[in-house]
Amino acid sequence: MNRATISAVIVDDEPLARRGIRQLLAPHRDVAVAGEARNGREAVRLLRQLAPDLVFLDVQMPGRSGMEVAEELGDEMPRTIFVTAFDQYALKAFEVAAVDYLLKPFDDERFHEAFRRARKAIGKSSWLQRIPVEMRGQMRVIPVSMIDYITASGPYAELHVEGRTFAVRERMQQLEERLDPEVFMRVHRSVIVRLDRIDVMLRSAGGDYAVRLNDGTELSVSRSRREALEERLVGARASGPQ
Repeated sequence: MNRATISAVIVDDEPLARRGIRQLLAPHRDVAVAGEARNGREAVRLLRQLAPDLVFLDVQMPGRSGMEVAEELGDEMPRTIFVTAFDQYALKAFEVAAVDYLLKPFDDERFHEAFRRARKAIGKSSWLQRIPVEMRGQMRVIPVSMIDYITASGPYAELHVEGRTFAVRERMQQLEERLDPEVFMRVHRSVIVRLDRIDVMLRSAGGDYAVRLNDGTELSVSRSRREALEERLVGARASGPQ
């Protein structure tokens, strides 16, 4: 089991909201929730006491707002993801150096996107280098550098390596969080692909998207991830060898 390397505090006056963030953090094995606060005054005391790496901070709370907490702590403020139902505070949030700004209600994908951004900012990531797989009763280790793409298989996943397939007892979400985002990208709910294996993006007459890899494999791309993938590909090719 991995030792937690990121400590987090959750600040929200709603118990259900605090519980929801705890549940979303549960799959991240490198995170420990160090404490919770119900209002701004508790938050100031707890953040000074614990000095966590990350805080999920509600904006509107009784007694003291999340913005006031950030302003009072100043340089003592940890990396912050603001969580609120009101979008008018977004600009102010980034003025106080927020890592991200989650607008309630948000879905799991948006939450994990914000957390990946925070993890990168904290700089405590330890990306997977090898993945153990079981084959015919024997354990084999697959170097991550050899993986072309990963697909969902029921609740778990399959690694695709040079035309071979290896089943692993890891969920797609867990793999996505533990793989270097500069190298791999989840392009579909059921597909993670190594970016340098992509040859071209495709669009069908029906408006669906896909990528074709260097070996000819075609993989679906969800519409919600298409634009981000295009930006990554353009950026990667622009910075590549001339």
